[in-house]
Amino acid sequence: MSIPFNFPYYTGREFESMQTAMATGQLQGDCGFTKKCHSLLESRYNCKKALLTHSCTGALEMSAILLDIKPGDEFIVPSYTFVSTANAFVLRGGVPVWCDIRPDTLNIDETKIEALITPKTRAIVPVHYAGVACEMDTILNIAEKHKLFVVEDAAQGVEAFYKNKPLGTLGHFGCYSFHNTKNYSCGEGGALLLNDERFIERASVVREKGTNRSSFLAGQVDKYTWVDIGSSFLLSDLTAAFLLSQLEEAEVINRKRLAVWNRYYELLMPLAEKYEFRLPIVPSECRHNAHMFYIVLPTAQQRSELLKYLNSVDIMATFHYIPLHSAPMGRKIQPTKFSLPVTDDLSARLIRLPMYAGLAEGQISEVVLQIKHFFE
Repeated sequence: MSIPFNFPYYTGREFESMQTAMATGQLQGDCGFTKKCHSLLESRYNCKKALLTHSCTGALEMSAILLDIKPGDEFIVPSYTFVSTANAFVLRGGVPVWCDIRPDTLNIDETKIEALITPKTRAIVPVHYAGVACEMDTILNIAEKHKLFVVEDAAQGVEAFYKNKPLGTLGHFGCYSFHNTKNYSCGEGGALLLNDERFIERASVVREKGTNRSSFLAGQVDKYTWVDIGSSFLLSDLTAAFLLSQLEEAEVINRKRLAVWNRYYELLMPLAEKYEFRLPIVPSECRHNAHMFYIVLPTAQQRSELLKYLNSVDIMATFHYIPLHSAPMGRKIQPTKFSLPVTDDLSARLIRLPMYAGLAEGQISEVVLQIKHFFE
């Protein structure tokens, strides 16, 4: 059977919500469905303010603008992440300082952060890989000690928790993704969670191309004008209508994904022990959201051979990030050589398996069976 890597989950109410939005004739950003999404996110995750954006990339770029990142400012970030995590700050002239990852969670290694801080450091940007939280208490303590900002890249962390606190609500900013590959999706979309009241007013301006449009529409100012830098970060209300149906079913979707994740773990554990590959590790203080299921092979060569084999039997498994420090642009903007042995090692041995809420028992069993066939 052909098993795709990902397939979006539909609640069945998306079309109805979009029809309702269409009937209003107001499909631009910040209309009725956008406001409903804002209210849902704020109440569900108890953040000071939530603002939908066109992508998690947009939320990260807004964070960099709000922090007034200037040329030469440094930010500490794992190299094992999607390009947007770094690009958002690089666009403002920021310089990435690459930090190695932990061998268990593949998150930024909090024990290596403090040694990377210089007088130029402005922010720490932890990435919650696979919906498993970084060690946020340590990171937040370091940031407070050195007067740094924390921007959580929680693209994969919606509905995941650290010590019962939602990811994206622990740092000064939290950035969510609602991309087609994420747990809750509207095709393309994101959100910026503001956890520091100092940034709320300006965030509305930056998100509206640097204008005071939001204040004008609220009757707080009598002229609609350009007052700051910014860009068009809004999500259309038509897309927000689709997203609202997903967010309202977040618990249902989460249960379905966790069932798939747990079944993979149960079936793969005996094979992992026999053939010495590794399954995901989730620390006790973390409650993950089953964003992905990956395995780490003993060697890079085995990774390549297993990927080739699975694709030959129509199972769409894939590797993940090419570490940014080794990418052409990464070497160009940060020529300093960093020792990142864990990043280099694990990134070359990891495979992501098909993972989505509608993955059937027979499909899960087929993936596991083919992995078994490969090793045998």
